[in-house]
Amino acid sequence: MNRSLLFDSPFLLGFEHTRSLIERAAKAAAESYPPYNVEDRGDGALRITLAVAGFSPDQLAVTIEDRQLVIAGRRDSATGKPEDSYLHRGIAARGFIRSFVLADGMEVQGAVLEHGLLHIDLVRPEPEKRVQSVPIRTAG
Repeated sequence: MNRSLLFDSPFLLGFEHTRSLIERAAKAAAESYPPYNVEDRGDGALRITLAVAGFSPDQLAVTIEDRQLVIAGRRDSATGKPEDSYLHRGIAARGFIRSFVLADGMEVQGAVLEHGLLHIDLVRPEPEKRVQSVPIRTAG
């Protein structure tokens, strides 16, 4: 991916991490399988729903690494039917990796597989309000 001219400015120092996040998000957006929804559930809560029909819970993995939520599905080819037994194959039987970049403070509450849909619930808890008193000294 080409580097954005926006982040090549000599006045923006220390934004390499932000550039990396944008590049990771752009790469993830280019993926199209499996289809998914992102739902705003209010109060900072989100739900990601992926269409994973045909996958069992032991064929799916949900991990978080370096502020990136990674959902992976793997198919065991040994348990499926031979390719020549299908007259038409319209249901995808391939594995996948889908990733989402998480903002600071986002937490994954859990994942539920229901009727071929994998629901992943995320929340952003309100940061606790801190009041800090700064002592005032006198000079001299």
